[in-house]
Amino acid sequence: MLEQFRVNLDEAIFAQGEDLKRTAAGVLEKMGVSSDDALLAADVLVLADLRGVDSHGVSNMLRSYVSGYQNGSINPRPDWKVVRETPSTANIDCDRGLGVIIAPKGMDIAIQKAKQVGVGMVTMGNARHLGMASYHAMMALEHDMIGVCMTSCPPSVVPTFGAEPRLGTNPIAMAVPSGNEAPFVFDAATSSVAGNKIGIARRLGAKLEPGWLVDADGTPIMEEIDAPDNYTLLPLGSTRELGSHKGYGLSCIVDILGGVLTGFGYGAVPGRPNFGHYVAAYSVDAFSDAGEFKTTMDEWLQMMKSTKPAPGHDRVLVAGQAEAEVEEVRRAEGIPLHPEVVEWLRDTCSELDVACLI
Repeated sequence: MLEQFRVNLDEAIFAQGEDLKRTAAGVLEKMGVSSDDALLAADVLVLADLRGVDSHGVSNMLRSYVSGYQNGSINPRPDWKVVRETPSTANIDCDRGLGVIIAPKGMDIAIQKAKQVGVGMVTMGNARHLGMASYHAMMALEHDMIGVCMTSCPPSVVPTFGAEPRLGTNPIAMAVPSGNEAPFVFDAATSSVAGNKIGIARRLGAKLEPGWLVDADGTPIMEEIDAPDNYTLLPLGSTRELGSHKGYGLSCIVDILGGVLTGFGYGAVPGRPNFGHYVAAYSVDAFSDAGEFKTTMDEWLQMMKSTKPAPGHDRVLVAGQAEAEVEEVRRAEGIPLHPEVVEWLRDTCSELDVACLI
């Protein structure tokens, strides 16, 4: 994550991951969520915080989920069900359930199918926010599988040459097992920047980079600006000259696989607060020997990291490397939280009569 999105460590309040998880789970239980589901949701959120993906952790998402439960847009006890199934696929009606709870269960189904037939794919519609997409993709790693997760989000991004939002931030995540190296874990929005990071920038008083937003008539804003309350994002690439048609195309793919294919609509239709999800698991053993694959992945990762860096840079990183390094530090030293986040969390716990361990 870019430095301007990180809380100042001199003013941060540090929390241990397990304490933050138990606190978040307690808040979710007060929203009517079962204890098991609350712990699962909290685990998804806290892993994001541990890996430095603060935009999708407790600090940035828990209050949004609380608001959704309180206004009725999120169902705390969804009667989710598989409505269509084959040996390698399934389609789930999430019954307005939170994706951080149902998407891991969908990935479990995909993994079990991949164990039987080599590949498992699950689509989920009538859903809500699923948190850090790589959490769900990474579930496949311990099974020597490649995991994929995509989510079709409500519209906040213009298509290339467009003047109004038609697509969501629509992230794509892929996790690939390795041997001794940290696994390859790619997780990125197909927009110029993840929408949740705009809120973080506003909280921290950080400037937004050129090429992230458009103005009211759809013209890309190509200078630094303060984070506005209302905004529309550009696709990855920002402008046609810089490749925005590629980000636009990738976002469309996510909208189709995670939206249209579910049978429950897509990002713009029916729109907020609807989400759609797609997860897949590919068993390495269905294609090649898993041990040899992981050895070769180690070689590949080492090859990429050994690339001579360009002037002004110390090293070349691979996807997931920076997050793995942050996770090691934060598990030992704690998760840095902004004082405003801690104040909200303590106030919320007090209002709900929840034990706050922060």
